Amino acid sequence: MPELRYREALNQALREELQRDERVVLMGEDIGVFGGAFKVTEGLLEEFGERRVRDTPISENTFVGIGVGAAMTGLRPVVELMTVNFALLAFDQIVNHAAHIHYMFGGQARVPLVVRMPQGAGHQLGPTHSHCLEAMFLHVPGLLVATPSTAADAKGLLKTAIRDENPVIFIEHESLYGVRGEVPDPPTPGTGGEEHLVSFGRAAVRREGSDVTIVGVSRMAVTAQRAAEQLAAEHGVQAEVIDPRTLRPLDLDTILQSVAKTNRCVVVEEGWPHGGVGANLSALISEQAFDDLDAPVRRVSGADVPMPYSKPLEDIAYPHEPQIVQAALAVLGGVRA
Repeated sequence: MPELRYREALNQALREELQRDERVVLMGEDIGVFGGAFKVTEGLLEEFGERRVRDTPISENTFVGIGVGAAMTGLRPVVELMTVNFALLAFDQIVNHAAHIHYMFGGQARVPLVVRMPQGAGHQLGPTHSHCLEAMFLHVPGLLVATPSTAADAKGLLKTAIRDENPVIFIEHESLYGVRGEVPDPPTPGTGGEEHLVSFGRAAVRREGSDVTIVGVSRMAVTAQRAAEQLAAEHGVQAEVIDPRTLRPLDLDTILQSVAKTNRCVVVEEGWPHGGVGANLSALISEQAFDDLDAPVRRVSGADVPMPYSKPLEDIAYPHEPQIVQAALAVLGGVRA
């Protein structure tokens, strides 16, 4: 199985869907001539032309709105925003329109729109480019929310998102774009081979264990795996790592099954702690797995501050392995956090 960078897997997914379905169109700032701010759309303009790969003005509310209208009239737009923070400029179109039109029109209209956006700290881009805002979109009924952490999932979930009849918020992580991972080859034309698709609402067990469940969201699923290896090597603790992959729909069953086995849980997110994804997951686990828990669910999150520009301050504003290890040992009674 070949290895691709995360960005290359996304590019491959877009190319395959553009080839497969003439209704698929791409739009966003600098996605054509420049190939995208993170080079995800590189080469697609040359292959598919300006009619299907469209550079837009710097006006997120405008071109997301164009995407909503295009989706309502039969196209399948994939809109790229340069960063998740810029989605705030298009929140009216995303929340009031994309998410709710199917409901408001009594099911007569659909919005098969994908809005792609990177997020996350680690590149000294300051507070207007570096936050993790999954919770804002998770809050909205009518939206699907995907947060792939591997190259294979980036490709498989994006292909699934483009084919879905609902609006999908597709959140990538800036620090994962260059990370390599195994990605299944596309099927050879005429052979009838299976395409690589990843279903929404199916979590992945990244590491099996019996002592504590660690749920990691987006990049934190990768950080959680490294923390689990450290727990095993240094403390003899076998942690099970769950990657939800999609937050709407959420595969809560897989998480609850793991908690029933380990009786302890740590939830890790890069976003802010108040009203965050971790708070939501912790509440669901506490409500529905209360009898299985031998300790309260512990949360690890980003700091409750705007993201600093200073590199040393940025590094301590989002979780790393030591915080996850400490939290896991705390729920096991090994340390007092």
